[in-house]
Amino acid sequence: MHLRPRLIILLTLAVWGTMLHAQKDTLPPGIGEDDEFQQQLIEDVLANTEDETDEFSFNAAFDLLETYRRRPLNINKATYEELEETLLLSPIQIGQLIDYRDRMGGLLSVYELQVIPGMDMESVRRLAQFVRVGGDLDDAKIPLGRMLAEGDRELYVRWQRRLETARGYELGPEDGTSYYLGSPDRIYTRFRQRYSKNLSFGITAEKDPGEAFFAENNKKRGFDFYSAHFFLGNVNRTVKAVALGDFAVSFGQGLILYTGFGFGKSSQTTNVARGGPVLRPYTSVNEASFMRGAGTTLAFGDKLELSVFGSRKGRTANLITVTDTLDVEAEDLGVTSLNISGLNRTPNEVEDRNSITEINYGGSLRYRANQRLQVGLNVLGTNLSQPLNLNDQAYNRFFFQGTDLLNASLDYRYRYRNFTFFGELAGSDNGGVAQIHGLMMGLDRFVDVSLVYRNYGVDYQALNARPFGETSGGRNENGMYLGLELRPGKHWRVNAYYDVFRFPYLRFNIDAPSEGHEYRFRVTYWQKRKLETYLELRSETKGFGTDGDESVFTNLDPVVPRTRFQARLHFGYKINSFLEWRSRIDAGFTDDELNGREKGFMVYQDLHYRPRGAFSFSTRMAFFDTDGFNVRFYQYENGLLYNARVVPYYNRGTRAFFLVRYKGIRGLTLEGRIAQTFYTDGTVAGSGLEETGLPRRTEMGAQAIWRF
Repeated sequence: MHLRPRLIILLTLAVWGTMLHAQKDTLPPGIGEDDEFQQQLIEDVLANTEDETDEFSFNAAFDLLETYRRRPLNINKATYEELEETLLLSPIQIGQLIDYRDRMGGLLSVYELQVIPGMDMESVRRLAQFVRVGGDLDDAKIPLGRMLAEGDRELYVRWQRRLETARGYELGPEDGTSYYLGSPDRIYTRFRQRYSKNLSFGITAEKDPGEAFFAENNKKRGFDFYSAHFFLGNVNRTVKAVALGDFAVSFGQGLILYTGFGFGKSSQTTNVARGGPVLRPYTSVNEASFMRGAGTTLAFGDKLELSVFGSRKGRTANLITVTDTLDVEAEDLGVTSLNISGLNRTPNEVEDRNSITEINYGGSLRYRANQRLQVGLNVLGTNLSQPLNLNDQAYNRFFFQGTDLLNASLDYRYRYRNFTFFGELAGSDNGGVAQIHGLMMGLDRFVDVSLVYRNYGVDYQALNARPFGETSGGRNENGMYLGLELRPGKHWRVNAYYDVFRFPYLRFNIDAPSEGHEYRFRVTYWQKRKLETYLELRSETKGFGTDGDESVFTNLDPVVPRTRFQARLHFGYKINSFLEWRSRIDAGFTDDELNGREKGFMVYQDLHYRPRGAFSFSTRMAFFDTDGFNVRFYQYENGLLYNARVVPYYNRGTRAFFLVRYKGIRGLTLEGRIAQTFYTDGTVAGSGLEETGLPRRTEMGAQAIWRF
């Protein structure tokens, strides 16, 4: 190690140590409490999936940060996967950090991060509150008794409800089988104990709106969904992880299996690779995206690691049944689809609940030559207790059908200086092939570039795939993505990407091969924790299908291109240490041959009051005016802690919410929230069983969190 560079670092640290002391009052809020970076990621995820849901549970994505807030990660020992799992740094930054750490023999202080190429002060500020330099025990030597005694415990109890009565609650058995069996209340509770990443166990229970609670089909069960887990990490030098109960599994780049949080096309334009550990504890309430059984990760020396798992769980599916002319007991012929909504509200939905059994088994053998090269061989087998027999439609001709599916893949990651290569090649037992390959480059301390090529075969089959792409499922798509991040000045950042893609075969409601392209451009100006403002332009053009019946192959409807454009101006200003004002204007249009040009705009004002005292609050007033759902603006809303909300604003109306938190009792957080959408153009809120007959929708919620 050279003395002169180290001396420069020490002088730099002395200067920044003084500045840090002066900025103690400007540290960011707690995880899930209005952090702009996390809000943007969540907003991107739902906007890209075009999902109209107004809730998104991101416990699995950011819950780890709460662990590191309490017991910081040792930055001098952290692996590539551990740093990647925080979601706070790009793979380019992680590679540069590890190279610097190896070259200098470790960091002297967290704020030494700022001298690493590609690390701007905003990235350092985000990371600093979750990491430390040294001072920890060897993870493999911490006894279980100590982890149980010193672990952090937390209990969540949450209640939510829409105040207007929807049509599904007014109907009953005399109206057929399409009515809600339970109340409009959503009830959630969770207990969890954990010690860093070494121990986690707990139980989660949830009742969705419309589901019965200690009544009807849940008379004995109470809650409709339960999840429990027990997870041990770093048991000893050989056993790196043990998972029992419910857990998450992720292989490679997601071509055969991925149940974690994965970056897609987002404002983090160069962060495009999947990553993280193979096994993780599961604490969310998604009723389909997890494994239930047991798994373990074993290390054979320093370079070889094997993860294996087995899972057996019930799956909600639409059964095919027939009876003969003698009216004897129905015979099951299979299922037409697998349901992932997790909703069991009506008699029909309850009948399909856990109607089949899904068994998954597999493993991942990983070879790490060093921190630069990693290769993984992954295998996944799936068995359904009833055959999947899809309805005969043109678009699903190549989809998986039957009871057994086998997938295998080979993934890799290799770093050479400032270049990181990654990818995965996968196959299914019907002969289908899918592949993705990428390159992330740190050209200098001011410029990062990412390239991603993907080619997912039309006949490739995987039930649990979630790779990078325009659509989900990892099939019938090929494309090329280019992402760019520039840091031209101390307070400036430019993010942009361009993606061109093609779908060689038909898709749902798209009765011909189609293609498209998308670009996004954002320029951001920020000053410490005082000011952040950005201008963003975003456009996507791709084919969409016109109305028609595609149930037979001879009746295919024309596909026309549709362009969606959106411009956004966002402004956030911290008036003082406890009061922040945010403002946003969105304007855009959708244009196609069938509907012509549809336009709209949205504007909101937020106020966030977070003093040192017991009470804090966030509130919003928004106005929107669009020509319909085709011109919609997805907006993040501050929700109850760990209960993020992204709501699409469309038609004409107003949207407001008020959230209050109380932390006056040690270890206890109390929250209340009310929100309302009011349509001034007379639009009726909801549709089908969710229709209220009123031009408004009001939601209330309350939550208690006890940490002890």
